[in-house]
Amino acid sequence: MQENASQNGAAKSWSGRFSEPVAELVKRYTASVDFDKRMAEFDIQGSLAHAQMLNKVGVLSAEDFAAIQNGMAEILEEIRSGKFEWSVDLEDVHMNIEKRLTDRIGDAGKRLHTGRSRNDQVATDIRLYLRSAVDGIIELVKELQRSLLDLAEQNADTVMPGFTHLQVAQPVTFGHHLLAYVEMLNRDAERFADGRKRINRMPLGSAALAGTSYPIDRAYTAQLLGFDAVCENSLDAVSDRDFAIEFTAAAALTMTHLSRLSEELILWMSPRFGFIDIADRFCTGSSIMPQKKNPDVPELARGKTGRVNGSLISMLTLMKGQPLAYNKDNQEDKEPLFDTVDTLVQTLTIYADMMRGISVKPDAMRAAVQQGFATATDLADYLVKRGLPFRDAHEAVALAVRFAEGQGCDIGDLSLEQLRQFSPLIEQDVFEVLTLEGSLNARNHIGGTAPAQVRAAIARARARLA
Repeated sequence: MQENASQNGAAKSWSGRFSEPVAELVKRYTASVDFDKRMAEFDIQGSLAHAQMLNKVGVLSAEDFAAIQNGMAEILEEIRSGKFEWSVDLEDVHMNIEKRLTDRIGDAGKRLHTGRSRNDQVATDIRLYLRSAVDGIIELVKELQRSLLDLAEQNADTVMPGFTHLQVAQPVTFGHHLLAYVEMLNRDAERFADGRKRINRMPLGSAALAGTSYPIDRAYTAQLLGFDAVCENSLDAVSDRDFAIEFTAAAALTMTHLSRLSEELILWMSPRFGFIDIADRFCTGSSIMPQKKNPDVPELARGKTGRVNGSLISMLTLMKGQPLAYNKDNQEDKEPLFDTVDTLVQTLTIYADMMRGISVKPDAMRAAVQQGFATATDLADYLVKRGLPFRDAHEAVALAVRFAEGQGCDIGDLSLEQLRQFSPLIEQDVFEVLTLEGSLNARNHIGGTAPAQVRAAIARARARLA
């Protein structure tokens, strides 16, 4: 049995404790290298900083530190070139890299793990990985905002129906409508930036759960790795996944916003609306109906939102019953986290391009806004400005709408004599109010849909993104 333990010791750092090797099924079941190898460069980054700190405090010799630096540089090149051989026998990214380093430089590689555990090592790697991912995601959010702003600027005067309950409510401009999504994405970027503050705290130095007896300098390691601070409690440091849950929650909100946009793009592209067309490169056809052009990208983004929401629930459920400190359960945090990053990055990237390929059909938008008595509120406001209480104005206009509906026309098409049936306060100037452009221009304040305000909002948004 000792021979078996010795053989297994080549692959397992703890095997001296056991009298038999790990079963093959258990080995495959517990291995994470197939998915956590994406953290390899961050693992090397953390290991080099840890080695530099050990050398600074006198725990690691200059010769060993130099050997570790050289060995890690060669391993990094192997990984980047695809030549590195990953082994399930070595379980995870950390042991694979450490074993390869030891094979290359001998005992110096074995000394690298002094003063740390895989518990604080993996917690550090995840934070380094996620910090980098968040920085990239924030830039992708901004790129999508720029695409939306370009389209909004082109359509600052394009009138369309604004909806509530998916019923025509009031005239707005297409530019104003798109700016709503710019605002949503701005909050998303703020959430990611704020969450980054809590990601950017270093667990390394907490070891397995209680810290280490070696004279480490955590502040120095944190400085080397660009962390803002160290995690203050070693138990919390190795077991905390709040930062990953918070990121996934922010990602779920971003995907929800993109899903809302997707739903509108799908509706607007439908012949029943006919407001826009999406470039062919983002659509597919039908295997049986030759006329079809399907908005597959928005539909799939709408579906992938459920995937990200599911990852959030998985992360919350994963953590809800764990006692302190680290538990093997935490291995299950990576796949939903990685999948969330991948899904969000892909969706933001393709949406930034897709919005540049939107063709707008202003005539269809204008025709639609004329079908739903969209200027009724403007008539009510007109009467209020002439002294009629709003509730009375509301009732008078409701009766006018009912009459116009019976006539098969819009209230703006009624004659002055017909309109005066509902209030003697109505004069000839009412027709200026009842035009679509008059309705838009009347809402000339910050946040309003007047074209001048839309252009001003675009300018402010571009300044924020500069």
